[in-house]
Amino acid sequence: MLTFQQLASVTHGKVLQFVQALPIIHLLTDSRKLSQPAGTVFFAIRGKYNDGHKYIAALYGQGVRQFIVEKEQDETGRTYSECYPDANLLLVTDCLGALQQLAAWHRAQFSIPVIGITGSNGKTIVKEWLAQLLSPDELVVKSPRSYNSQLGVPLSVWQLNSNHTLAIFEAGISLPGEMEKLQPIIQPTIGIFTNIGTAHDEGFTSRQQKVQEKLKLFTKVDVLIYCTDHELLHHEVQAQPIKTFTWSRQHKADVTVTATTTAGHKTIVVYTYKGEKQRLAIPFTDEASVENALHCLAALLYRNVPFAEIQDRLDRLHPVAMRLEMKEAINGCYLIDDTYNNDLAGLAIALDLLANQPQRVRHTIILSDLLESGLPEEALYGQVAALIKNHGVEKVIGIGPTISHHKTKFSDAAVFYSSTADFLAQFKTDDFRNELILVKGARVFEFERIVHAFQQKVHGTVLEVNLDALVHNLNYYRSKLAPDTKLMVMVKAFAYGSGSFEVANLLQFHRVDYLAVAYADEGVMLRENGITLPVMVMNPSPDSFAKLRQHNLEPEIYSLELLEQYLKDLPSDTLRHRIHLKLDTGMHRLGFTSEDFDALFPLLQQHPQIQVISTFTHLAGADEALHNDFSLMQIQNFKSMAAEVEVRLGYKVIKHALNSAGIVRFPEHQLDMVRLGIGLYGVEATGSEQEALKPVSTLKTTVSQVKSIVKGETVGYSRKGIADSDKIIATIAIGYADGYDRRFSNGAGMVIINGKRCPIIGNVCMDMCMVDVTGLDVKAGDEAIVFGSKLTLTEMASRIGTIPYELLTNVSSRVKRIFFSE
Repeated sequence: MLTFQQLASVTHGKVLQFVQALPIIHLLTDSRKLSQPAGTVFFAIRGKYNDGHKYIAALYGQGVRQFIVEKEQDETGRTYSECYPDANLLLVTDCLGALQQLAAWHRAQFSIPVIGITGSNGKTIVKEWLAQLLSPDELVVKSPRSYNSQLGVPLSVWQLNSNHTLAIFEAGISLPGEMEKLQPIIQPTIGIFTNIGTAHDEGFTSRQQKVQEKLKLFTKVDVLIYCTDHELLHHEVQAQPIKTFTWSRQHKADVTVTATTTAGHKTIVVYTYKGEKQRLAIPFTDEASVENALHCLAALLYRNVPFAEIQDRLDRLHPVAMRLEMKEAINGCYLIDDTYNNDLAGLAIALDLLANQPQRVRHTIILSDLLESGLPEEALYGQVAALIKNHGVEKVIGIGPTISHHKTKFSDAAVFYSSTADFLAQFKTDDFRNELILVKGARVFEFERIVHAFQQKVHGTVLEVNLDALVHNLNYYRSKLAPDTKLMVMVKAFAYGSGSFEVANLLQFHRVDYLAVAYADEGVMLRENGITLPVMVMNPSPDSFAKLRQHNLEPEIYSLELLEQYLKDLPSDTLRHRIHLKLDTGMHRLGFTSEDFDALFPLLQQHPQIQVISTFTHLAGADEALHNDFSLMQIQNFKSMAAEVEVRLGYKVIKHALNSAGIVRFPEHQLDMVRLGIGLYGVEATGSEQEALKPVSTLKTTVSQVKSIVKGETVGYSRKGIADSDKIIATIAIGYADGYDRRFSNGAGMVIINGKRCPIIGNVCMDMCMVDVTGLDVKAGDEAIVFGSKLTLTEMASRIGTIPYELLTNVSSRVKRIFFSE
């Protein structure tokens, strides 16, 4: 086992301090995901948005004793050796590079076959399917989820152990030069290049350059598997001295597909290989899945899996869930749905998500046997039990004969069942209340049946909230801030419809400085669901003052009358009561003017227990360039008024004026803090940098019925929809009670079904509406996208003369929210 002393030679680093001989077992790059301090080494990676060195002190306090750093001193000038006398410290020029060097060294210790996969699309699916298809013959280790980045690849390869007989790792790049760093880490012996498309085009001078860069993964492979139908890819591969194994639907290849036809839910493929004609049924019909399955077919043929065996294995192939989903469930519970596979690395990732969701005090895991880990059972379930304990999971339910056999490794309160059917036979809804439940099982255990038993009965309309996109947008705005600028994030109006405490929890995890809500009840909900960040309440009322104090919420005070009412009921204690002063600089909605100051500050001086934490203003027209002069006037007025506030108070306060639009348009006026609102949720208010953001929310519903009408017939209430020709009409399960505005009636709105835009026909009803699907193959149960990446909030809002804020905040609470992470 590698020890800390060996790290210097592996990473070409310099030992700053060596205190004790410790093994290197766990590689940590995110301080928030510490689970087992013993054997952990922390890489203090400095990224675009964060610096790992800031978290060394906290990790040292939690028991970590091995650190890889890029500097010898902290920000105060003290050496790390002084600050952490019991720690092993290694200095390197680049912590990420050191991690990659360590992973490359680890990979070099093994001589097993390694399949490396790259391409624009399908990498993760092909990896997961190949792992399923090859598992009867091999003990497979693979990248967890889509760990294919400069950081994810070394963490994936670190899983390799002496019991594995085959590895499958995926690699993705977004810039030139990146693949050269990943190649020695993966060192593939078999390569698969899935396809080439538009993903990450912006990072390369041409599509050709992107192909050339990706091909650097395969410079030393025994063989490269790819489809020759991708002409650019084929041309570039032919220019390389790489042995290939090809398949094609257009040309002669090692595997030549001569026909594909759809039969029900399967695609029938006829192909020739080594002069023999074969027939294969692929259990999918969409083009992407068929292409991914054909990549797998080529890999299986190359590895000499018998024809009949290939069909048998494909018959058992399942779709792959590409994301972790958090769903509302019975009795105030939430589910983290991770039912598509169960391995040790995936378990650690899912437990990290579970541990970082404090909104339910009790955390529960329902876990199946772990399959094909490559570890002896004793060691495997010892690690599983330790992971669960270290992540603070109180309630453990194990399902399967193997995990049940090792039940003594878990807490005495853990419960075990021999099978999923056994658990469901004894399932009682009253046994689960106000819990966050991780459901994680290998596919063979059919844990989707458990998820179904837990889920609330809701209609088919859901709002999907992409937590990864939300983090991307947060980091985008953070990248615009000066290092010392604080960040307040608006989570009012149910976090713009996205789910207040779920979003707030993510923001707390990513260490924003402040949250803001509209009303006291919203702040109370955050506190009751584990949010400890400072919270400003923007519209406090006298009847909420007691709640504010009880839950440590900080009111915005905007008038003398409101301040007098707040002071009237102030308890006679010595506690500090924190408030925020709103100044009116031209919005003329709420706030103090300069004329109020002579009455305001004597009143505050009479109550020294009141502490003004911040003073702020609101820009009336920051989102439009035509109001720039007015916005700058407001900012200058605010600076002058805020300076007087500090003089009169006799101490400094946090000053903030910029909203999402202001962060983009007036970066030189960030002051002490900025307030991020709609931008976090994927709408760039100025419109100038929309491409930099990712859409966070997708509103989806389902088709309830499809019917034919003839020319002249009418559709819906008041007979407003008139068929100008024979039509096919689909009724979808969304209406104005779900927040779908009636102004979308009669062609103003549209939805996307099977990739095509379909206009609304007739009036939007309370619970449903009708769309014109003439000429499309649409059936009951098909998905309809109301807004999302292909039909944006901005476009939809412009169709009815409103703003994206209104569409987001109008999504009804009866619409189920599903939170997911890729």
